[in-house]
Amino acid sequence: MAKKIVILNGSPRKKGNTSALVKSFTEGAKSAGNTVTEFFLDSMNIHGCKGCFGGHSSREFPCVQKDDMEQIYPAVRECDVVIFATPLYYWNMSGQIRTAIDRLFALEEGDGNLLRGHDRSSALLMAAEGNGFEDVLLYYDHLMEHLRWENLGHVLAGGNGDVGDIDGKPELQEAYELGKSIR
Repeated sequence: MAKKIVILNGSPRKKGNTSALVKSFTEGAKSAGNTVTEFFLDSMNIHGCKGCFGGHSSREFPCVQKDDMEQIYPAVRECDVVIFATPLYYWNMSGQIRTAIDRLFALEEGDGNLLRGHDRSSALLMAAEGNGFEDVLLYYDHLMEHLRWENLGHVLAGGNGDVGDIDGKPELQEAYELGKSIR
């Protein structure tokens, strides 16, 4: 059965190494009959969480803030799989994706938890200049435990500082195969 996949792309580069991983993953996922919706977060107007606890998960737009998260909330509610794609910045995910993840909390607030559980799964796609992924993997694994989502794994592509460094590397095929494996 085809799955609905949402990709939160936290790279600031539309044609960078993280986006190359996303492209390969998407090709694999679509070849397996899945639908893929990508949100390129850097071009969206998304504000940081205010910590107000004013969200209501059952509302169409659960957060009190009105910005481009209103495009993401319905897609995440309806999807089976969320892919977090990000470069490694200062031993963590980029600010673009961390802001969006923080704002997803509104789907856990108020009238019912529409984020945690619900038979969702997730994977992590990352490109980096170096190979220091340990801290971000610890965060990602804890996030998956909290959300009670199946962790489909990750593709970690180190050694990719300049745009295009990832071209021809095995991590692109790994991303394709990960996408293709989702059924």
